[in-house]
Amino acid sequence: MELRQLEYFVAVAEERNFTRAAERVHISQSGVSAQIRQLERELGAELFDRSARSVTLTVAGKAALDHARAALAAAGALGQAVGEVTGLIRGRLTVGMVVGCTVTPLFDALAAFHRAHPGVEISLLEDGSDRLVEGVRSGALDLALAGLAAAPDGLETLTVISERLVAAVPPDHPLAGRDGVTLRDLGSHPIVCMPYGTGLRTVFDRACAARGLQPVIALQAGAADAVAGLAARGLGVAVLSESMAAAHRDRLTALTIEDVETPALLALVWRGGQGPAVREFVRHARRSFAVTAV
Repeated sequence: MELRQLEYFVAVAEERNFTRAAERVHISQSGVSAQIRQLERELGAELFDRSARSVTLTVAGKAALDHARAALAAAGALGQAVGEVTGLIRGRLTVGMVVGCTVTPLFDALAAFHRAHPGVEISLLEDGSDRLVEGVRSGALDLALAGLAAAPDGLETLTVISERLVAAVPPDHPLAGRDGVTLRDLGSHPIVCMPYGTGLRTVFDRACAARGLQPVIALQAGAADAVAGLAARGLGVAVLSESMAAAHRDRLTALTIEDVETPALLALVWRGGQGPAVREFVRHARRSFAVTAV
């Protein structure tokens, strides 16, 4: 039994998909499948039910998962302990980011960290914000840059952006002449917004629910540029953050949503008590984002 087999087993268990697991560990799907089969032969039991579209754990797989995670954590802790003594940071750092992320300070932090610690293998994954936060909680991710409606309980956060929501419309839209709008004003117009699981959408949905409103979400897109592009073509009112809308001021007018005061957040999240690699990356991230804010 090898550590890499346990790593692949945990990846498949968490992704519930052999293809995504292979992408996560950077080998072919056939390689992951072969190693899982070998592990199952060594253990004398099937770990996954492969009969459905989504791969699920068998009873044996469920029993093995926590032990596999513990073994991987122990191996990582061994490397970290030696690194603390020698001053060398090695191992792997798995970072998640929101789909379509264009926040260049994150890339600057990754580059600075890589130059300072070339012995650390960096993995970068894209996903929805809710899945990113869950990945950090479960240990599948070391850190993640995610959109949030509020700082998640039990996790450390570095808030990068905190902005109010705006409604963005083209110049010829009936709302374009106003300084601001309310959620009730938006009720008579189709909405173009980000999908469930994003911080911005969570803020919007909670504000509507608090007022008993059910807006018509006509179109959804995971990237701000796509939301803005759809609104610019008259397909609905875009709900974006202030900076997202500002990037399209040449074709959209941004109107403050007056009764949504809770900001949407973009934040780096990680678990407390992590090893030197995470602490060092957070240090580089603080520096990169601080330079951007100046």
